[in-house]
Amino acid sequence: MSLRQLVARHPLAVSVKIDMQSPATDSTPLAIHELSYRRRVGILAICSMSLLIVGLDVTIINVALPTIGRDLHASISGLQWTLDAYTLVLASLLMLSGSTADRFGRRRTFIIGLSVFVIGSLLCSVAPSLAWLVVARMLQAVGGSMLNPVAMSIVTNTFTVPHERAQAIGVWASVLGISMALGPVVGGLLVNASGWRSIFWINIPVGLIAIVLTSLYVPESRAPRARRVDVVGQVLVITLLSSMTYGIIEAPNHGWGSRVIVTCFAVTLISLVTLLAYEPRRNEPLIDMRFFRSIPFASATVIAICAFASLGGFLFLNTLYLQDVRGLSPLQTGLDTLPMAAMAMFLPPISGRIVGRHGSRIPLVIAGGALIVSCSMLVRLSASTSYTWLFSAYVIFGLGFGFVNPPITNAAVSGMPRAQAGVAAGIASTSRQIGQTLGVAVVGALVTSRIGRGLHVNIANASRAGWWTLMGFSLAILVLGIVSTSRSALQSALRTASALNPEVLE
Repeated sequence: MSLRQLVARHPLAVSVKIDMQSPATDSTPLAIHELSYRRRVGILAICSMSLLIVGLDVTIINVALPTIGRDLHASISGLQWTLDAYTLVLASLLMLSGSTADRFGRRRTFIIGLSVFVIGSLLCSVAPSLAWLVVARMLQAVGGSMLNPVAMSIVTNTFTVPHERAQAIGVWASVLGISMALGPVVGGLLVNASGWRSIFWINIPVGLIAIVLTSLYVPESRAPRARRVDVVGQVLVITLLSSMTYGIIEAPNHGWGSRVIVTCFAVTLISLVTLLAYEPRRNEPLIDMRFFRSIPFASATVIAICAFASLGGFLFLNTLYLQDVRGLSPLQTGLDTLPMAAMAMFLPPISGRIVGRHGSRIPLVIAGGALIVSCSMLVRLSASTSYTWLFSAYVIFGLGFGFVNPPITNAAVSGMPRAQAGVAAGIASTSRQIGQTLGVAVVGALVTSRIGRGLHVNIANASRAGWWTLMGFSLAILVLGIVSTSRSALQSALRTASALNPEVLE
């Protein structure tokens, strides 16, 4: 029997079994499975606010990059660090935050994350130099690591019926599109009116409102059995991601064959091999390698990396192109990329419904195909490329990205024990941030290698290698979308679910 057939026949099997075995603790004011539908929708809305401010932070700062570069005298690599310092810390801590929330309480962790994120945003707005801005962005990321995976864990434990969960995930993913749509326009308005520092102010009121609403309406929940902190695994993950990102970003400045860069990549390889050897030996690892026996889950992890690498690279290259080649203001840049963001806003709920009814293949094939077409259209950008061509490419890119997120998230949590929902959601969120980090690092390194350290050379010609790279990521999404939804892949997901939670399938 396939996983899809199992869910179709027994949609409540997993949730009922676990709810019976895991009654609400004393610290839980109302058992999640007893919440009314209206209350559950309210919880979804509150949790979505965390994705809103994180998404806003990404798109707003992309629009402000050239202004930040001029004000703080930053090179392309400096601008890369403004973005990647955030995503790097976020990717390093997401899995730890997910398991911490499962242990100490998801609502409590969520509130702490919101508080730290608000403080980090305030410090970003007053940073006197690029170095201080990067440090403040890292503090932001510490808080951000406690938001999205923990909120997704709350949503997963709130919506236990598979088709409701898929639809809730579609709504959740559409918030990213909303933030992408609002971010460039709001960011452009703020930069034009008050300078780049004001782009961080918007996080503060939204974060404070989310803290109050979470305290009032979100019930506490945690895993029935606490997981131990995997200190060694956490250190290895941080070392791996940090050395890899530093090596890619700084290679054009130091030279790809320099001692510093070669050492960075050697540390990356050693960390990866050690992590793969160490984690399976632990009873409660930071990364449960058994998850990756499920082909849909493993594929979703790679797809998430490729999709968000494409998004990160797309935003980075287009911001530099529109402002430094076409001479547009931050507001005009935001308005010009609005067609892409609008598609990414409206399509995730449709993708979520398709996933709930027909599985992930259709959305993933549409996503991969659309991203390939869009990147191929942007390979030949020049200073005279028509805006009709640009807008068409942006719309097609938004179409692809709008369809890709719901199947990623659904594959990450479907069939996994709810006791490890935070860990599974954390791996999915980590993959997204790794992708975003790699996208900015790789395309930035390719551009820097072509034009040197400054922003005064034509970005359009130098960015072609970046667009070819993003096209490769898009092709991987298309291929894995087909492979991960085959009969054998679905059977591997069923076997993995049975091994992780055998009592549910008895």
